[in-house]
Amino acid sequence: MMAKAALGLLAVLALCYLAICVLMYVQQRRLMYFPQFTRGDAAETDLELDRGDAVLRGWIVNPHQTDAVLYFGGNAERIEDNRDDLAAWLPARSSYLLAYRGYGASDGSPSEAALLADALALYDEVRRRHPHGRIALIGRSLGSGIASHVAAHRDVERLVLVTPFDNLAAVAQGHYRWLPVRLLLRDRYDSVARLARYDGPLLVLRAGNDAVIPPRHTDRLIASWHRTPTVVDFPQAGHNDIHLQPGYGEALARFLR
Repeated sequence: MMAKAALGLLAVLALCYLAICVLMYVQQRRLMYFPQFTRGDAAETDLELDRGDAVLRGWIVNPHQTDAVLYFGGNAERIEDNRDDLAAWLPARSSYLLAYRGYGASDGSPSEAALLADALALYDEVRRRHPHGRIALIGRSLGSGIASHVAAHRDVERLVLVTPFDNLAAVAQGHYRWLPVRLLLRDRYDSVARLARYDGPLLVLRAGNDAVIPPRHTDRLIASWHRTPTVVDFPQAGHNDIHLQPGYGEALARFLR
């Protein structure tokens, strides 16, 4: 009787575990993307990119400069909060901040394939606007995976990655050790594979006290690259406050000057 009861309990636990895995698989994008913290009014934006199935909206800082920089933000980041800093740090570049689909005042729903395609479309639009200028990229957190993709497929002068990761599946597996995340995850953002195709100057801004993307994932990305990047370490910085650290803006300005 006890053996049957134990087997019955194990069966119930197995079914519960399987149900959790199925739920995580079905709902994974709701658990991965957090656009609800970024929603805004379309009337307050000054940049639009029509993608056919969605209109993406954002902002241009320091317009009409010859050179440009594209900023790809973090998962729950209100990218418009960077406008004043970018205007001060990079006065000789036009900065483009476009909210991901489903974020800010942009239409649609986020997915890796859509965000990567949108990022390439943004680059192409900026290239059209700056035919003779240099185009650099800044990617923070989730945006580091997107910026790495653009750098792998377009002519990018310089690339800045802020709190980047090796690949999102590895990061997620570290947070959910009890789930087969590597098997379940659809949006993987494999920055190691994509960065291998980029051969230009690279700046990595590393947060030493990052609990969201532990520094080991940044270190693995750095170690995987075929060249030696410029690394500026902020040992006391967390994931969400690295931009407040002394020297952050100076590092960006110096590298992108």
